[in-house]
Amino acid sequence: MKYGVLLSVASSCLFALLYYYTTMLQPLSGAQVFAWRVVLGLPALALILSRARGWPEVSQIMTRLRTEPRLWLLLPASSALIGVQLWLFVWAPLHQKALDVSMGYFLLPISMVVVGRLLYKERLTRTQHAAVYVAILGVAHELLRTGAFSWATAVVMLGYPPYFVLRRWMNMGSLSVLWFDMLLLAPAAVFILLSVENGLSGFGQLIAYPRLFALVPILGLISSVALVAYLSASRMLPLGLFGLLGYVEPVLLFWVAYLLLGEAVEPKAWLTYVPIWISVMLIAGEGGYQWLKGHKHPRPSPPQV
Repeated sequence: MKYGVLLSVASSCLFALLYYYTTMLQPLSGAQVFAWRVVLGLPALALILSRARGWPEVSQIMTRLRTEPRLWLLLPASSALIGVQLWLFVWAPLHQKALDVSMGYFLLPISMVVVGRLLYKERLTRTQHAAVYVAILGVAHELLRTGAFSWATAVVMLGYPPYFVLRRWMNMGSLSVLWFDMLLLAPAAVFILLSVENGLSGFGQLIAYPRLFALVPILGLISSVALVAYLSASRMLPLGLFGLLGYVEPVLLFWVAYLLLGEAVEPKAWLTYVPIWISVMLIAGEGGYQWLKGHKHPRPSPPQV
């Protein structure tokens, strides 16, 4: 289990590093960085599928495509939803939106709790109710302070839940769905790399700026190792603990944006961040307590027959 925790924390650190590393790839645009991430990520995902023996799941989806026409719409929808998130993650640090995106990742657990209540009639505990109300205070303050809510924050907070709901509705394994997500994004990624932007295509940028020949493969390496660590941790750890460790990433993204990317936080903005952080801490604390309680008093295994 310690190895799983280490892998989970390492994946969060690598994703935070990727957040900063994007800024080192200029003059590549956010779209071009996104495209390279998809193109270089496909071989890594194929390797993960091979090691995890996940290709039979992919074959099952191919079979279902012949008998379930709805999948021809649902799989592209899933790919589009995750594609927007992958693009925003590398675009934001280049356009002074890194703090807004990190805020979205802080609010994502709250939005998932609300979606679970509304769609799946999951009952909220008192702590979860309190967390939602405290988060609303932070969001309300932001609306009063600025008169608006960052679209980048909203895309993360409101864009991920439909993706997870859709994956549950399709009833497919995470790895196999991710393979089709990336596979369907690949044509768009290649198109972006072939398109001319600022006088050069994505491939032309490599020739014009030779340092990118080294930097771009490192982008793929960081992204792939982070993905491998994340998926490996998800298989090693109890779901509750794995979910709690997921809160490490938005904390790191915030400090990368604040300390390394130089995005300023206005004094009044802390009254937005603090309630939301308290809300996340309430949910994480409750989850940690429940996990520790269940870990100390595990349910007895059913008798073997």
